[in-house]
Amino acid sequence: MGDPRFLRKRYESPSHPWQAERIAEEKEILFKFGLKNKRELWKAQSILRGFRAQARELQARARTGEGQAMREIKNLMEKLYSLGLLPKDADLNDVLGLTVEDILSRRLQSIVYSRGLAVTIKQARQLIVHGHIYLNGRRVTIPGYLVRRAEEDTIMYNPSSPFSNEEHPMRPEIVRAAASVPQAAKEGGEE
Repeated sequence: MGDPRFLRKRYESPSHPWQAERIAEEKEILFKFGLKNKRELWKAQSILRGFRAQARELQARARTGEGQAMREIKNLMEKLYSLGLLPKDADLNDVLGLTVEDILSRRLQSIVYSRGLAVTIKQARQLIVHGHIYLNGRRVTIPGYLVRRAEEDTIMYNPSSPFSNEEHPMRPEIVRAAASVPQAAKEGGEE
């Protein structure tokens, strides 16, 4: 059985190591999402594979009219909504339509980049690993953390980080412009 304290792989590697099409697709996704290695991609593919397998099984069980299957469908839809993968009114066919890009776009690294806290996707990874990003008032140093919908608005710079200073030279221009807009509005309202 094995000791429960020992870590196990949370992914499955491809069955055939040398497929040119798959390798080219993986390389493109690695570049687009700034992943460190293919293992991070394979983890996202395994997560997606699990959701899709669960949806297929629940579709078959729901056809028989099983009450427990309906409750499990509801729980799966709530989970995928809270992860930000599906809208509120989604059904099991939408789960089968998910792609690996949907999973990868919910990673902390991708969201930090898309919110303009980093200039590049690689810089987003570096900011996270070096502890410059806060999530829910806590420092998170895991770029692959899947951000929930409720946590998305709490992403910010670490207050003790040099990046929290608006005049920091490495801070993206977008964030500086957004930070100066409220001050200009306050100054205009006070006069």
